[in-house]
Amino acid sequence: MTYKGKGKSNVYDSKEGYDLYANQYDKKLDFLHSFESDILLRMFKNFRGKSVLDVGCGTGRLIRLLKDRGAIVTGADVSSEMIKIAGKKFPDVKFVSADIENLPFGDKHFDVVVAAFVIVHLGYLQGAFDEVYRVLKDGGIFILTNINQKKAPKLKIDRKKVFASRTSLASTAFGGVGEIIIKSYYHRPEDVIASLANSLFVIKTEEFVNECGVWINQIVEAEK
Repeated sequence: MTYKGKGKSNVYDSKEGYDLYANQYDKKLDFLHSFESDILLRMFKNFRGKSVLDVGCGTGRLIRLLKDRGAIVTGADVSSEMIKIAGKKFPDVKFVSADIENLPFGDKHFDVVVAAFVIVHLGYLQGAFDEVYRVLKDGGIFILTNINQKKAPKLKIDRKKVFASRTSLASTAFGGVGEIIIKSYYHRPEDVIASLANSLFVIKTEEFVNECGVWINQIVEAEK
């Protein structure tokens, strides 16, 4: 769904927005990594032979890191355009088009679920956390990040590239570079912890990435 934003930017839901932004996403990988300060990597331990779902996998930013640690990875994302790019990078990985609130997997299916830069696009956390709990095996681990973002950034897209790859989005194709906003939500860290507890998760680790005395990312490891 598209919403009219202020100025010339349109506000999109996460599926349509990331479909539009997919061709530009990899240019921001170093920027995204900077929000994790290697904390996430330290949590990627003892993964050899483990089944890991990277939900909100995007173009596969974390796939290589997980595979290098011996994980058997499945990627899921709401954006089919993101998955197309990820599939070309990692042809040996299974990717599915799905969102965290409705995962197409059976109960107790995965050892680990990772959700980085995902809950910022959720208005309601409980349903998503309940769904992750469902697909995790007993004793399974849920690793998530919660970015401190009270205002969604404007993202630049190349309209000509979008038009060339997706003719159904012809309305975005006029001109050169355009801007979009992907709808996002702010979640207080204590609300994230409370929602995890309501889904019966046990918090193992909670760490913060700080910048100039202000937290910019909450990273949580929870156990089923």
